[in-house]
Amino acid sequence: MSPTKPIAIIGGGPAGLTAAAFLQRHKVPFVLYEAGPKVAGLATSFHDDDGFTYDFGAHFINNRLAAALGVGAQCRTVKYYGESVHLNGKSYGYPLGLLQSPRYVLSGISSRLNPRIHKRQFRSAATWFRASYGSALANEVALPLLEAWSGVPAAELSAAVGSEKLQNSIAQTLKFRNIGRMTGRAVACGYSHEIPENSHMWHVYPDGGVGLLCRKIAEGLESQIRLSSPVEAVWVDNNQVQAVQVNGQELPVSGVISTAPCHILSRMMRGTDRLAALAQFRYRPMMFINLRLKGRGLLKDTVVWLPGKDFTTFRVTETPISMPWLAPVGKTLITVDIGCEKGDDLWSMDDEALGESCLKDLEPLIPDIRQRYQGCRVLRASCAYPVYLNTYEDVRQRWRQTTGVEGLYTVGRNGEFSHALMEDVYWRTQRKLRGILPSNRVMSESPGATPV
Repeated sequence: MSPTKPIAIIGGGPAGLTAAAFLQRHKVPFVLYEAGPKVAGLATSFHDDDGFTYDFGAHFINNRLAAALGVGAQCRTVKYYGESVHLNGKSYGYPLGLLQSPRYVLSGISSRLNPRIHKRQFRSAATWFRASYGSALANEVALPLLEAWSGVPAAELSAAVGSEKLQNSIAQTLKFRNIGRMTGRAVACGYSHEIPENSHMWHVYPDGGVGLLCRKIAEGLESQIRLSSPVEAVWVDNNQVQAVQVNGQELPVSGVISTAPCHILSRMMRGTDRLAALAQFRYRPMMFINLRLKGRGLLKDTVVWLPGKDFTTFRVTETPISMPWLAPVGKTLITVDIGCEKGDDLWSMDDEALGESCLKDLEPLIPDIRQRYQGCRVLRASCAYPVYLNTYEDVRQRWRQTTGVEGLYTVGRNGEFSHALMEDVYWRTQRKLRGILPSNRVMSESPGATPV
């Protein structure tokens, strides 16, 4: 990396800002280019005049990340968080309620005791979930939810969908839930893999929304951030990054750190075809329909999963059950997640029509929902979740190791094509950059206590 040419960071979301703060801390010149008019990306929070707060889905962060960013005092403790599965007209708490079904338990035990299963190399999510959870629970709950979330059959998805993301055991989940009940804090479970979870780590929510995190990271970086400045091309010569093109101007750089979705980054490359295979990578577009309603506690739990084919959505979330301050007193907010394809009939439907569709969909759960309804706000994310298709799993595994181009690095959920959640993105980005910089440029830092 040349000391006279800056590193270009593509994207001003949590990963891009974390990379920028890291480089500044280590006195490495950089410029961050953000295509939009402000930083934060999908970590943006929205507020309306009626006192409701919306996010792109239900964002949870933990006290460990808040402390590392220096915003712990500006966060509220989440005292309760629960999940349920609504199946065949009945609700089952997760995971204990499902474990009370003898059929699910016996099927799971049978799968676990089958020695042939554990010697197999699973080539699809379908076989991994059946082996891990048993055929009954997998076929009736896990796989229908997975297919609604991803938009493709589970047999076409990589086993990594389960093995890389669902690393906590049921025993650990139950342990943390019980500790949460005793302490009056929603102990975080399954949200962090970069640093081990423990009973002293619980969910919190920043005052004013999750956008506070990005604003905090961005403090002191303002002079190096270029808003409304999309990177149009990355120029490569002799397999080495040379420059970026921004608003039609070619700017020399010593390297590029990209948070752009992989298939978009592949189209930006000039002078190399090393990233051509990334054009096939798929991201699942999602719509988050935020229904404003009278009352509170209208759902069985904070999150209710809907594996049945009778529902358009696969997940509904009543955030005020866990975070009551996100809605005015006497009112609530229910977020309906709908997977779709950009430009299809659902994606193109106007907000009022989507709200009406959700009311009809949720009447089995909330019979008087129409009388409670006070309008909705729809948020659309064209690249909400990476889809791990088996057809490019080998390419994805290589992409995790290297971009194949000198001076080109990727961080973040979309850049790495990863299912990583917010805390993992923060620590992983710093770990990756420590490996990029020469050892004499990197200060000693301990994960869990790294300053912004």
